Amino acid sequence: MEFFKKIERKYGRYAIRHLMNYIVAMYVVGAILQYVNPWFYFEWLSLDAPAILKGQIWRVVTFMAWPPFGNMVSNALMIYLYYNLGQTLERVWGAFRFNIYMFLGILGHVIASLVLYLVFDQRVPLTTTYLNMSLFFAFAATFPDLQFWLYFVVPIRAKWLALIYGLFAIEGLLTGGTAARVEILFSLLNFILFFAVTRNYSRVNPREIRRRQDFKTQVKMKPQGQTHHKCAVCGRTELDGDDLEFRYCSKCEGNYEYCQDHLYTHKHVTKDPQ
Repeated sequence: MEFFKKIERKYGRYAIRHLMNYIVAMYVVGAILQYVNPWFYFEWLSLDAPAILKGQIWRVVTFMAWPPFGNMVSNALMIYLYYNLGQTLERVWGAFRFNIYMFLGILGHVIASLVLYLVFDQRVPLTTTYLNMSLFFAFAATFPDLQFWLYFVVPIRAKWLALIYGLFAIEGLLTGGTAARVEILFSLLNFILFFAVTRNYSRVNPREIRRRQDFKTQVKMKPQGQTHHKCAVCGRTELDGDDLEFRYCSKCEGNYEYCQDHLYTHKHVTKDPQ
C-alpha cells in the first residue's frame, strides 16, 4: 500500500482525467461499426496477437472499441451504465488509481492474447467482456450495498450481482477450453492484483475494531434526532441522502469518518505533523 502511494505521489500528475469519456467514445465508434462494417473491427482494430507482433501496436488500445452487446438499445444502456460506474470510481479513488486499474485490465488482455498465440498456438481476438466485468467487480467491492434494478424490476445489491458474475467466471474456468481459461485469468488479473495491493483491511485491524466499538458506545449515548454519521471533509450526514455511505479511515488517528466521495481522497490526520 505504501509503495503504491509513493508511485501515486510521483506520477499522479500524469493520470488521464475522465478516462471513461475516451473509453465510451470508442464504444460508440464500435457500436456504429457493428452496423456499418463489423469486419473492419476484426481486420484492423481487434486484439489480434499475430498482427500486433507484426507492428500493428494500435490494436492494444483499439480493441476496446468493441461494444458490450450486439443491439443498439442494449448497447446504449450498458455504455451509460459503465460510464457511470467508471466516473464514480474515478471520483472516489482518484484519477491515478482508476487509470492504473483500467490499464492493468488492458495489459491483462494483451498478455492473454499473446500467451494464447505464442504458447498454445491459438489465434483468439479478445473483446472487452471481461474488462467490463472487472469494472463492475471494482465498483461492487467499493459500494457493495448499492442497489441496482435488474431488468428495471428486481432490486439487487451490487455485491450479489457481482457474485453472480463471479460464478459465471468460475464456471468458465472449470468448464471452458484453454482460450476461455487464459482469457478469464489474465483479463481479471487487474481486479485481483489491484485489490490485493490497495485494499483496506481495516475490518480485521484490532485498533480499528476498538475504534468502531467506542463509536457505537458514543452513538448510543446521543439523544434521538441527532445525526450519527458526518463526513470530516464535506460535513455531509446520513440526513443528506439515503445513498450516502460512511466509513472510518484506519490511517487517521482518531475517530474520523468520511463519506464515499472522500474516503480515498482525503488527507490523513496524524499526530505527527509530517
